[in-house]
Amino acid sequence: MEVSGLPVELWRLILSYLRLPDLGRCSLVCRAWCELILSLDNTRWRQLCLGCIECRHPNWPNQPDVEPQSWREAFKQHYVASKTWTKNAQDFESSKCFYLFRRKKDRHVLRVGQGCEFDTLRAALASADVYDRIVLLPGVYEEQSEIILKVPVEIVGQGKLGDVALLVSIDQHCPTTRLCNVVFMPAWFTPVVYKTTSGHVQFDNCNFENGQLQIHAPGTCQVKFCTFNQSNIHFHSVALGVLENCEFTGSENASVTIEGIPSSERNWACKHLTTLAKSHCVLLQASDPALCNALKQGGWGGPPARNLRTCEIVVGGDQNNLLPASKTQLVLEKAGEREAEVNGKLYTAKEGEAMTLETDSSDGELSTSSENEEDDRSMYKLSYRAHGLSHMLAHVIHSRPQTNGLTALQRDLELKTLQQELQRDKEAQSLASSLQGCLIRKCLFRDGKGGVFVCSQGRAKLEGSVFRELTYAVRCIQNSKVLYRLIIMLKNDIHHCKASGIFLRLAAGGLIADNNIHSNCEAGVDIRKGANPLILCNKIHSGLRSGIVVLGNGKGIIRSNQIYGNKEAGIYILYNGNPIVSGNHIFQGLAAGIAVNENGRGQIIENVIRENQWGGVDIRRGGDPVLRSNLICCGYSDGVVVGERGKGLIEGNTIYGNKGCGIWIMSSSLPHITNNRICHNSIYGVAVFCRKDDANNYLANQGGNENFNDEGEAASWENDLDSEDERFTSRRPISVALVESNSINHNGAAGLYVKSSEALNIIANAIHANHDSGIAVLQSSQLTRITNNSISCNSLEGVLIESEARVELRGNGIYDNSSHGIASKGDGVVVENDIIGNRGCGLRLLQTADMKVTKNRIQSFWDYGIVMLDQTKGLVQENLIFQGRAKKTILQQVSNAEDCIVQNNKLLTFKSKSDVAWTLENPPARPHIEGSTRGTSSATNSQKVTTMSTRIAARMDGGCHNNGSIFCTIL
Repeated sequence: MEVSGLPVELWRLILSYLRLPDLGRCSLVCRAWCELILSLDNTRWRQLCLGCIECRHPNWPNQPDVEPQSWREAFKQHYVASKTWTKNAQDFESSKCFYLFRRKKDRHVLRVGQGCEFDTLRAALASADVYDRIVLLPGVYEEQSEIILKVPVEIVGQGKLGDVALLVSIDQHCPTTRLCNVVFMPAWFTPVVYKTTSGHVQFDNCNFENGQLQIHAPGTCQVKFCTFNQSNIHFHSVALGVLENCEFTGSENASVTIEGIPSSERNWACKHLTTLAKSHCVLLQASDPALCNALKQGGWGGPPARNLRTCEIVVGGDQNNLLPASKTQLVLEKAGEREAEVNGKLYTAKEGEAMTLETDSSDGELSTSSENEEDDRSMYKLSYRAHGLSHMLAHVIHSRPQTNGLTALQRDLELKTLQQELQRDKEAQSLASSLQGCLIRKCLFRDGKGGVFVCSQGRAKLEGSVFRELTYAVRCIQNSKVLYRLIIMLKNDIHHCKASGIFLRLAAGGLIADNNIHSNCEAGVDIRKGANPLILCNKIHSGLRSGIVVLGNGKGIIRSNQIYGNKEAGIYILYNGNPIVSGNHIFQGLAAGIAVNENGRGQIIENVIRENQWGGVDIRRGGDPVLRSNLICCGYSDGVVVGERGKGLIEGNTIYGNKGCGIWIMSSSLPHITNNRICHNSIYGVAVFCRKDDANNYLANQGGNENFNDEGEAASWENDLDSEDERFTSRRPISVALVESNSINHNGAAGLYVKSSEALNIIANAIHANHDSGIAVLQSSQLTRITNNSISCNSLEGVLIESEARVELRGNGIYDNSSHGIASKGDGVVVENDIIGNRGCGLRLLQTADMKVTKNRIQSFWDYGIVMLDQTKGLVQENLIFQGRAKKTILQQVSNAEDCIVQNNKLLTFKSKSDVAWTLENPPARPHIEGSTRGTSSATNSQKVTTMSTRIAARMDGGCHNNGSIFCTIL
């Protein structure tokens, strides 16, 4: 009959009454009938799938409310499961030549139960032939001794799951067996309910109560749609085992234990299991919108909705990658885009807080003069724009840098997907596609001690599973000094564990990718004792401690992850931990973004670290990382904190718009800070304080109570450290804290603030348009060297030196500051500087200043070139002083002339408009930087970051803190 003879709806109604064989015959009639049969997916095929007593919902146990992509395909998988266990099994004839006379044997069905031919399972097995089917009627079957399976059979319970219970211990000695729809409970004499040492066993839709499965190589198993209640599976050197859609609850130890190197001896089922595993790989499955929505509801969505200060960062003008901002903010920001984008203003509401930034007047020539004054000034003006650091001011003075550079930067800092990571990393691609040991897919582990335990060179692959409300989800330990790739975890959900979600120990490795790890009581991922995993594209968030902890000589590559909303540091590195952290977005943490403590190391490269409550990066107590080419912005405290005894190379970062300082440095630290762009922070650009922080308080709050000595491990991490000391050979050794080649501009207070009792070197920085002094040295019992810097357009003095400070100023260019060029009450030398165009005096010495001032070029348009007041003493000689418009050159008011020597200074006066304009030559304008700028060991990465143009619109609260960083104030 033609399909067109009846309406399609009527055809579907008729066909919905057909049995499975009839549906198959109808689909073979013609193409139109086949398509008609396929259209019954949500009706008849769904009914058949859910009506089968041997089957469960295809997405059980994690998402039983989510429809599968095809009910027909799901039913097909259930239906063929009863066939595949015999698919490739070896024959049982005594001689291979019998295949010439072989004929197909009929499978017998043996029934066990009251009123049937067999009363016990043992009796039925004694009479069973190869591949027979044994049906157990509802009831409880108990065996008083171990059952040995010698021939392959299929054991199926009749009725609903739970109607048939077996209290047995079965030892399989045959090539293959299938068990379905049965509840297994241990016999009185052993906890082991099933064991195989050579053959393949398949469990479908079974329950295991308080028992244990043991699978020994070369045996294999496939377990689907089973429940394990206070039960566990133990794999010993198994080449391949598959657990799919299983539920594990209430385990007293690990639910699944995998140990031993996968056996090279393989049975017939390995090929079948490999094909099955690859055909259902989570990486190959097309995305399901319904599944995506369900995952988002389960915690796979974006960052948690919390009342956090938000900011907008625009890179290259692309609006597609905005950080979270409310619609109201977006409207307001668009309205004021032209002003905010060019001027970079930061707004404050309270008196005494950071000043409002108005960079138009400070970036260029001072704009408060009348037109006549400007005409006069042009006659006296000395050009200095071509000095050695002028290139560092190009992106500050102009409203936007080149678009191409911004586009490249945006692409580099954009969070990469797992597919992009696998394409560029062949090792990760190989790991993701590898298959050895045990495959655990779409299982649920809950309400027990442990999920999966991998040890002694075992192998495991976990895909699409859920681990919740356990003590720990996954624990991987390798008892060898040789690194093994033990574990592969893809697209799992790990949350609400009482300890850390994932533990990696003792040279353990593997791939942890695209997982959702959240709300755990300890770290999301805990790496220590030489473990070296590859951690890609995970969401690690909302933890009650840190997101990732690396310690005890742990390593690892941590790349392209979203780490946010954790109560402590997003990544915490300590006790000689040495990971590579790159391309991550670390944001909205309740403590530091990254903390490096207790001799931790690591390379922290090209991350976006934003909106964290404490420092974006916190380094202390011997921490010695490489921090390179990161964007550290919008923090509620300081951008980078270098605490007591902190070290490290801080290079090529953009530190932008933090509510505290850009970089905060404490006593006894030895950082090397180079090639960073430090701008638009609410307080100081860089602050160096003598105050010691209480590191014990820090440890107590930041991770000191972390379970660093978990059970079964040595009490001291030092015992497991590698003998060699892995240091970064490309780093230049320093013996004094060094701040060099940075662009420090538009910060709310001084560009660089020093109140320290230790030596400091400040070399070749561009310090521009800050809203206090360019450099302020309030306390410096050891010598502070300020050499070859460009200090320009700051709102107060270019350099401020308070009493009892010791400073050496050499080779600097100090231009166009709104107050004095240099104001000093302290001691030191001022040698070969250009001090030009400042609104106050060029050099102002007062109180008990004792300075040696030689070979400088000085001009002040409005005031004296050099002023010496009070009890000033020292030597002023061989300076070249240009006349300003006020026709003032030098003023001496010294109480004791013998203590102050002024000699051999050259004064230049401007006589008429016909005179040749003055220029700075022989040498040209300072600073002079020969060749490439010092400290550019990673020129490529730092260039990309320092040419970034960002716009941040946010309300900043809190003023300049004089006693400690905001971080310390919290403590």
